[in-house]
Amino acid sequence: MRLMQVRVVDTTLRDGEQAPGVAFNLEEKVTIARMLDRLGVAQIEAGTPAMGEMEQQAIRAIVRMGLKCRVSTWNRMVWEDIRASLACGVRDVHISAPVSPIQIRYKLGQSHQWVLERLQQACFYAMDHGLRVTVGAEDASRADPVFLLEFAFLARELGAERLRYCDTVGVLEPFTTFERLAWLKEKIDLELEFHGHNDFGLATANALAAVKAGAGWVDATIGGLGERAGNAALEEVVMALKHLHGVDLGFKTERLPEIAAYVARASRRQLPAWKPIVGSNIFAHESGIHVDGTLKDPRTYEVFAPEEVGLRRQIVIGKHSGTAALKAKFAAYGIALSQEDAAVILERVRAAAVQLKRSLGDQELIYLYEDYLLHQAAGARSAPQAVAAPSQEKRSE
Repeated sequence: MRLMQVRVVDTTLRDGEQAPGVAFNLEEKVTIARMLDRLGVAQIEAGTPAMGEMEQQAIRAIVRMGLKCRVSTWNRMVWEDIRASLACGVRDVHISAPVSPIQIRYKLGQSHQWVLERLQQACFYAMDHGLRVTVGAEDASRADPVFLLEFAFLARELGAERLRYCDTVGVLEPFTTFERLAWLKEKIDLELEFHGHNDFGLATANALAAVKAGAGWVDATIGGLGERAGNAALEEVVMALKHLHGVDLGFKTERLPEIAAYVARASRRQLPAWKPIVGSNIFAHESGIHVDGTLKDPRTYEVFAPEEVGLRRQIVIGKHSGTAALKAKFAAYGIALSQEDAAVILERVRAAAVQLKRSLGDQELIYLYEDYLLHQAAGARSAPQAVAAPSQEKRSE
């Protein structure tokens, strides 16, 4: 199946900031917005103006930057929300409405008909003020399909640019995601946007499935930051589309580690070494078999070049290393190890790695090498001198 054009809506500044304990200040929000724009996102969901003046001030600052991408806000079906968005100077608003029975009944205490009426009022109000509108079906993955379709038809009739299908509590898996989105795409002529959460660790996979089903827009956050277990990670979605589906979004992917590190610091979240795409271990090799293959041809254990995401390959020396890795590492120091020397030093390396519970750094390897040389020299000095065999003449005497 040929994939259509795909655009990314980054919601790091809205859904990402809704992660418990995360609070970006104005400078951080502006910096993240600038980095996202340079990265290549199509749209930034900059925040929720209804939160108050501090949030509005940050959104206004982002709007004034004159970014190439769209800048939108998130709104409930409430006129006050939309007025707050207007005050921020945005041209794009997202209006979200709960569509599942559990949210309509227990969160809103209202009926399905009430939701449709409020959506209509909110969309009319926004469009009367010259705003471009996208509509969000909150908790769509738990909605009654008949009502969801009715909701989608109304969004189209009202003039919404697209419908956001939200897996709000992350209950979808890729096969169901594809079926649901393909069904919706077949039923209605309206652009679809997928918004997935990561409660079962499937947000990125679900985003890819939604794109394959015909969704032209996908929501993501840097590092997957977001409520509970987070959202689809932008870096994973972008690189998976490029290398697994052949869809290059034109992102400046070499900038990914920089923005991932910045968002991690601003949100006071650790960026794990094993984080896909941007983690420090992604191009680090320790296993002897892996290192041997990588040294011969990086494609044996790397699906794309580290330079593509602004990283460098690392040969890590530890318990699982082999002599090929050790010799290559010391060659980088300007030291040529023989196979015999490498084998002896490797045993010491493995013992040290087990004791320290980690791989060894450059200086530690040099210490082991120097210690090995000292032991060799000491052994040579203490070895008994060989006695020359007596000559034939002396033996005859």
